[in-house]
Amino acid sequence: MKASVSYTRVLQSLVLAGAVLFAASAFAANKASFDLQHPTQVAGQELAAGSYKVQWEGTGSDVHLTILRGSKQVATSSARIVEMKVKSPETSALVTVNQDGSRSLSQIRFRGKSFILDLGGEGAGAGSGGAGK
Repeated sequence: MKASVSYTRVLQSLVLAGAVLFAASAFAANKASFDLQHPTQVAGQELAAGSYKVQWEGTGSDVHLTILRGSKQVATSSARIVEMKVKSPETSALVTVNQDGSRSLSQIRFRGKSFILDLGGEGAGAGSGGAGK
């Protein structure tokens, strides 16, 4: 009797530990870094050229992005997670050049991942705004 109680307790502990690890790895998968080569608009905010971190949260394909430079939040936006057939060979920010010559962030692709964050820009016709990590 005592052996079955300890077996049940060990099993419960393993299941709990697995759930915690899964949650931590899922959270870690929702942030990454990217670079911009030119000043670029994101949701009305102009971001200078440089390195940024992006974090996203949400359920399903619609997510909310937070873009940080260092530890400072510099922009927020909504985006859509779009699955790709192949993994991206590099991390890149794709931009749309607007009629007035300004640039808007359209997509962020991540090295080794088979999804993109689509910010609703022109996307397919956009030029690369920068490659990064």
